[in-house]
Amino acid sequence: MEQPDAILTSLKLLIIGESGVGKSSLLLRFTDDAFDPEQAATIGVDFKVKTITINQDKIKLAIWDTAGQERFRTLTPSYYRGGQGAILVYDVTNRDTFDRVDNWLTELETYSTNHDIVKMLVGNKCDMDETRAVSKDEGIKLARKHQMMFIESSAKTKEGVQCAFEELVEKIIQTPGLWEMTSDRKRGIHVAQGEGSTVPGGCNYCSVI
Repeated sequence: MEQPDAILTSLKLLIIGESGVGKSSLLLRFTDDAFDPEQAATIGVDFKVKTITINQDKIKLAIWDTAGQERFRTLTPSYYRGGQGAILVYDVTNRDTFDRVDNWLTELETYSTNHDIVKMLVGNKCDMDETRAVSKDEGIKLARKHQMMFIESSAKTKEGVQCAFEELVEKIIQTPGLWEMTSDRKRGIHVAQGEGSTVPGGCNYCSVI
């Protein structure tokens, strides 16, 4: 009999984007369900591990958060190596961070060792509508252009954070060749069919394939 708590697979996820967009806050919210308004800028690389359940399968996530500052770019090659999923973050109140998403995509394509890496564009700080500089439609358009999934989130209010990570992982599981199945669990995978999400909670998100 299969052990219900067995780990199906381990995945490496990357969080990239300009400094100050909230990458570390998203990671802290997802892994520890916490928010620190005085979150210090990441120096070098931060790393957290979290196990989640997708369609009845437990999946271990190794999530890498890197500094957005140019002086830490020497870490880039090893940071990207082996990544199966990438979350590209911009700040909806800062257009410059949105305009520079293309630069991060170029870097991802240059250093990623998985050419079919699953990408999700995340517009963070969507709770700050009064100072919004990038519309949701613009985010959707950019995501479609580069065949990315898309969601707006707020690390402060939790909106979209859980969905962003779980949707990304579910898409990776549905992408042959990105991960290796353990032979004795091969028949036990519960992959959702169709375009809709099976992530519970009824969260309000918009994903683009």
